Amino acid sequence: MNPLQSSVLPPASGYGGRLRVATYNIHKGVRGVGPRKRLEIHNLGLAIEALDADLVCLQEVRRFHKRDARRFDRTWFGWPEQGQAEFLAPDGYDVAYRTNAVTRDGEHGNALLSRWPIGDVGHHDVSDHRFEQRGLLHVPVQWHGGAINAVVVHFGLRHQSRVRQVQRLAEFIARELDPAALLLVAGDFNDWGERLDAPMREAGLQRAAPPPDGGGLQRSLTFPSLAPVFALDRIYTRGLRCVSTFVPRGSTWARMSDHLPLVAEFELSD
Repeated sequence: MNPLQSSVLPPASGYGGRLRVATYNIHKGVRGVGPRKRLEIHNLGLAIEALDADLVCLQEVRRFHKRDARRFDRTWFGWPEQGQAEFLAPDGYDVAYRTNAVTRDGEHGNALLSRWPIGDVGHHDVSDHRFEQRGLLHVPVQWHGGAINAVVVHFGLRHQSRVRQVQRLAEFIARELDPAALLLVAGDFNDWGERLDAPMREAGLQRAAPPPDGGGLQRSLTFPSLAPVFALDRIYTRGLRCVSTFVPRGSTWARMSDHLPLVAEFELSD
């Protein structure tokens, strides 16, 4: 049995009209600095399997990184030969990945792992300045005879950059998607001051939150992972109703990334 399964929700059935979605910034699969730097990508594989989500939205995912690949080549588990998105995908999941940022030794971007079949993958640059390369990963997902448009994001470090990125997201939605299409936008919003809900509502998106008797914002705090005080990781939707949210906690989850995953379950809105 996966040792992390006891700290997450009961298994998702994939039936009955409920959709389980997780969003997780995996910190490029490594933690620490200098001689204390360690590879966590193998533990993250167990973590994602334990989430048992229909859709897993990932940020800071690497296809390759030459320096870290050399560093961890001789460790017991070693740097995966596959890209991290493919390596982390549970058996039977479809994978979508696109690069956001290119660095001296490699690159990183956003990914979607889907239990349900996916369509054509799109990528849209929303970089606000040359020092932060950011993009939207758009993936249509077939679900119960219909389609959900999943968009994975990782917004900038400055508030004004994030506001402009929401504007570009809204322009993409208006330009590319049917107004009646189901939509979810998930990722690391870097919204330390909790100021993006209003512009996201203007774009027609509601932040996922459980009913009043199902918990509140406190259960959705994800950063920093050791003692979370910020809800940086979020899911916004159109046409879906949030049934529950959950953030797994504990020392094992805290060591794998500087973020904790956010898990939410949805039903179709009435």
